[in-house]
Amino acid sequence: MVLHDLDHLVETVASDVVRWRRHLHQHPELSFEERKTAQFVYHTLQAFGGFELTRPTRTSVVARLIGSAPGGVVALRADMDALPIQEENEFEFVSQNPGVMHACGHDGHTAVLLAVAKVLSRMREEVAGEVRFIFQHAEEVYPGGAQELVDLGVLKGVDAVLGLHLWAPLPCGQVALKPGHLMAAPDTFYLTVRGQGGHAAQPHLTVDPITVAAQVITNLQHVVSRYNDPLDPLVLSVTQIAGGSTTNVIPNEVQLSGTVRSFKQELRESAPVWMERVIRGVTEAHGADYEFRYEYGYRPVVNDEKLTQTLRQTLTRVFGPGVVVDAVQTMGGEDFSAYQQAAPGTFFFVGAGNPDKGIRYPHHHPRFTVDEAALPIAVKAMLAGALRVLETASTRTDRTEA
Repeated sequence: MVLHDLDHLVETVASDVVRWRRHLHQHPELSFEERKTAQFVYHTLQAFGGFELTRPTRTSVVARLIGSAPGGVVALRADMDALPIQEENEFEFVSQNPGVMHACGHDGHTAVLLAVAKVLSRMREEVAGEVRFIFQHAEEVYPGGAQELVDLGVLKGVDAVLGLHLWAPLPCGQVALKPGHLMAAPDTFYLTVRGQGGHAAQPHLTVDPITVAAQVITNLQHVVSRYNDPLDPLVLSVTQIAGGSTTNVIPNEVQLSGTVRSFKQELRESAPVWMERVIRGVTEAHGADYEFRYEYGYRPVVNDEKLTQTLRQTLTRVFGPGVVVDAVQTMGGEDFSAYQQAAPGTFFFVGAGNPDKGIRYPHHHPRFTVDEAALPIAVKAMLAGALRVLETASTRTDRTEA
């Protein structure tokens, strides 16, 4: 289509994408609370013109751009929610909402997709098929917004779905893809260790849940190191512990929680069995009791082989040598996986880190930010991917009709 003219097209929205990202960064909203964000997106798209706009939920927006000729349907997704983190950055567009921050790049994702929408709204006559823009709520909190939107039919009739993540571990200027498993399934567990409290000066008259919980934590590490095949990635992290109210009282119970990450379904099923075996053994050995709850989270992100290969070839042609690299698997999770259950999908990373500019903090850190030079790269990548999918679908349709 117009892949040769992408640099010019991206340049027309280069200032917009930065301005939108900064506005969104200043006004972050938590998962399922993205009301003003969704309104901003809706009104911005409305101003472009040419879209069929809907609000599948009160905090999400879907825009359909119907081309002038029949063809395939490609869906592009951006997540919009922020995190419950107090920002510690000092630039002029820091969060104005205390305790809430865009610490994962979703402000950039939304701005990038708005920029792609603006470009394509101006070239509707050159589009064969449909581009469906999904501005999704609640990626950060299970059960997430993706599955809800899929259940509401936003991917009905879609040939392929693309998503990207501005990625701090990747240097700005690179784009990373990988077919197959890219991101893990993030499951969650909750554990209460119950003992018998009493005076801290008489521990022999108690069943101390703190010392029992400490041994549970230590022994749970055997699930990864001794129960699991070391060639199968598995992470088990205890991330929260709470118990006790003062220095001279042994409490009755301690609460623990954490996450388990894996790629294989059989591991997702085995991990809680292994964990409970350890928990039961440790607590029984010390006369304590327990309550264990395990919740399955998002599915792993598994990129479609053929679609990813097509996207890699396209981006290599568009960006030239040295830009497109192999993505490294991560144990992070993403509810983009819900879309991949409904249509062939590819999720890819756009480098956003730059230590030379002080942009070196990880995702979910109070000083996280992205190199804004990554924004036009992301716009260009998403535009190229969308246009290539439509071109492929159109060629396939032509062959079928012939």
